[in-house]
Amino acid sequence: MFAKLAGFTALAFLIGCSGKGQPDTVAAADAPAPSAALLPGPKPAAVTIPAGTRVRVRLAETLNTERNNAGDKFSATLDSPLTVGENTIVPKGATFHGHVTTADSSGRLKGRAVMAVTLDSFEHNGKSYTVATSAQSRVSSGHKKRNTALIGGGAGLGAVLGAVAGGGKGAVIGAGAGAAAGTAGAAATGKQTVSFPVETLLTFSLKTPVRI
Repeated sequence: MFAKLAGFTALAFLIGCSGKGQPDTVAAADAPAPSAALLPGPKPAAVTIPAGTRVRVRLAETLNTERNNAGDKFSATLDSPLTVGENTIVPKGATFHGHVTTADSSGRLKGRAVMAVTLDSFEHNGKSYTVATSAQSRVSSGHKKRNTALIGGGAGLGAVLGAVAGGGKGAVIGAGAGAAAGTAGAAATGKQTVSFPVETLLTFSLKTPVRI
């Protein structure tokens, strides 16, 4: 009798131990796996925009040789997306920054006005990328034809007035006076300028690759 009682007690003890351990085993099995959103994903592969890629931008402001100097900064907006293969790397509308490399007005009677610009960087996904591009330039027309018209016209008018006032001799004197007046007029108004108006479409090309 005593042996049977001891057997039942041992059996009950084993069952009790088994019951206590089971919840822990089930809990461990049912624990949720780590969320995929919390796991670090693969880094996006870098893309290189090759040298020679054309960059078409529209100026966000007017630049001219009367107001601007070499070194002045300007902004522009990308007019056509930059692509590699069939993939758009930099979308249309991205902001570009550049500077004036040359800004020279002409002399009063000779020389030409010159302005040149280039791009320095652009903004993409909160980052700034440095670029080296070709330059775009504009040059004014020459003075020669305009000066000839002003000076010659002044001389002709002076000759007519001189002839009316004093005959042939007066015509010679009038022509000289008219030429002098024409030269003075050309000098006063003959300074040439050039400009890049706002919204001007400019096309540059990358001199070196850009890695994004």
